[in-house]
Amino acid sequence: MYADFTLPHKKYLLAVAGAALLFTSGLTHAAKTVYPLTIKNCGRDITFNKAPERVATVGQNSTEILYSLGLAERVVGTSLWFGPVPDAYKAANEKVAVIAQNIPSFEGIIAKKPDLVASQFEWQIGPAGTVASYEQFSELNVPVYTAPADCAKDNEDGGDGVRKGMFDIAMVYQEVSDLAKIFDVQDKGDELIASLKAREAAAKDKIAGMDKNVSAVFWFSSADLQLDPYVAGKFGPAAWIAQTLGVKNVIDSAEEWPTVGWETIAKASPSVIVLGEMSRRRFPADDWQVKLEYLKSDPVTNSSPP
Repeated sequence: MYADFTLPHKKYLLAVAGAALLFTSGLTHAAKTVYPLTIKNCGRDITFNKAPERVATVGQNSTEILYSLGLAERVVGTSLWFGPVPDAYKAANEKVAVIAQNIPSFEGIIAKKPDLVASQFEWQIGPAGTVASYEQFSELNVPVYTAPADCAKDNEDGGDGVRKGMFDIAMVYQEVSDLAKIFDVQDKGDELIASLKAREAAAKDKIAGMDKNVSAVFWFSSADLQLDPYVAGKFGPAAWIAQTLGVKNVIDSAEEWPTVGWETIAKASPSVIVLGEMSRRRFPADDWQVKLEYLKSDPVTNSSPP
């Protein structure tokens, strides 16, 4: 959903978009999985002797990919939600236990007796994981599959990590392909990837005649409205979306979600501010309307030059 509003001297664009993954039906004939199957993931080899039957998820994106592949019945617990589940998955999701709305505990995950953990971020499970390390799960013979898009970052110091190069949507396709192979549902994986590629192509066609001099900043959230906001860095998914659509991201940091002062942002004079919306409400600024009111009232953002 897109809405625009005008403040003195500045026009902003509000983009409130879900992360739903939709796929169309179609028949393909992919090769069957041969077990034992070894997948390379985040510099590790993880081996499956059969398709997992009890999956715990850490991250909404990981959860929704599994739902998109028709694997909701294999999911025994979810965690780390940012927004409402898309309508297409509501019925299935209601039957799945929620380990935690936000970050789960190691014990909470293990209590579900998973034979696979699908994780969106190494921030939670990884070298400096806030939930656990890979080794802690390995000691219990529980494999962890992490989203390749997150593996591409330097996550050694914890937090959101630092990217050395631009995010590529091919990383998401790799995740879909890997999970489809792990569960031996390659046909559904192929369908989902084809649908996502079609959506990308349609988006490019839609903006073919758009002004090529548009710049933007992506405001994710703020721990406190009196502190510098978390914005999208120059290499992350938001930056990739901007680049793909011919929009310049004014933030030059390689951090995934750096904090940048409003004075610095004002000097960059973005023509568009994209406001993130999360129903999780970890911070007041997770609400786009709170962001909007701040932009209207703050002297810096309310008087930025055009």
